[in-house]
Amino acid sequence: MPRTRTHPAAPAASADLRPGVRRRPQATYRRLRELGPVVPVEISPGLFGYLAVTYDACVYLLRNTPSLFAKDPTDHWEALTSGQIPPDSPALQMMMPRDNALWKDGPEHARLRGAITGALGRVDTYALADTVARVADRLIDAFLAAGQADLVAQYADPLPMLTVIDLFGSTPDHGQRIIQLVTRLFAAGSDAAQANAALEAACLELVLLKRAQPGRDIVTYLIQAGLRDTEMVQTLLLLFGAAAPPTAKHIGRGIQRLLTDERFAGSVHTGVTPVAAALEEVLWTEPPVSNYSPLYARGRQYVGGAPVEPSYPIVISFATANSDPAMTVDYDDRAGNRAHLAFSAGPHGCPAPGLARVISEAAIEHLLLDRLPTLTLAVPADEVPELPGTFLAGPASLPVRFQPARTGR
Repeated sequence: MPRTRTHPAAPAASADLRPGVRRRPQATYRRLRELGPVVPVEISPGLFGYLAVTYDACVYLLRNTPSLFAKDPTDHWEALTSGQIPPDSPALQMMMPRDNALWKDGPEHARLRGAITGALGRVDTYALADTVARVADRLIDAFLAAGQADLVAQYADPLPMLTVIDLFGSTPDHGQRIIQLVTRLFAAGSDAAQANAALEAACLELVLLKRAQPGRDIVTYLIQAGLRDTEMVQTLLLLFGAAAPPTAKHIGRGIQRLLTDERFAGSVHTGVTPVAAALEEVLWTEPPVSNYSPLYARGRQYVGGAPVEPSYPIVISFATANSDPAMTVDYDDRAGNRAHLAFSAGPHGCPAPGLARVISEAAIEHLLLDRLPTLTLAVPADEVPELPGTFLAGPASLPVRFQPARTGR
């Protein structure tokens, strides 16, 4: 989580917030909102910007892109263009401009996003659910005889990426290499720059393979849409990053919620509460992407009455917005209500939230309803560790126990 500190664009705010977010996230979010709708922060050491912390402020920013707020950091992020940010800054790898739809405005954004939505629109959701089940069985069989597992490291984390690798038509070995690199990049650690370079090289290998051997897969569909190699590499990186780590954290948090929350435990197994309802509740209260989607003011702007200066990134706090008491929806009214910002909003909102939901729901249903309905958490609920990062949120591990069994069904 960012820490707040004085920077030239805004008044002084508070001290380091990261420990508070890990230990008492809701209390930290309340503290942020007390400072205003948009708060000056230090996103990572030496990288300054703003954090939007109310629902109305986040919606205003997202829906007024690109008219008032640009997505492309080029010419809008002064510290980046002037070389003030260390090239090995962990957050930089998640925020620097790339040749894909996420970082473009206007016609270029429309062209690149159109290619993505066209390719994803060709995915058969029934076949996707079958793919998830097949991947899930392979992962479960690997730990079934042990009677115990870490469902983050051994299930939630690898499953979405393996599913995406299948949709991309990648070979297993190449796919495994990409999985490891995406995980390192999203961890935003000291090796993020090296992970980014290696990931770009791996994506280029996949593009060249599909140009030579096209198939019925997303990479081929993007090539057919006319994307250049540089655009293909960055678009694949975008899709890997958007589809896999957030979905993994959604699955992990969903399993944790179903095992520990009395509102769901039991009722899901009896069919009273569908898994989808529990997962939607997670998107409301603990979205897997807690802070992201940086924007840049086109000249001085006011957001909820708060001045926002140009030349600094404005990061959207999805977690803080969703918990804003000004718009909080009671639990009983959340069924079917998707007004949360877990998939962002506006022209840069998630292009395929339905596919993400299919992967999460199928993964949890197959694990808890089909394969291991009696598994239990192996540690007290309040001892499940949390991820320490700025952008992703979820359990860092999820130790469970169950009756050992032989593989094969």
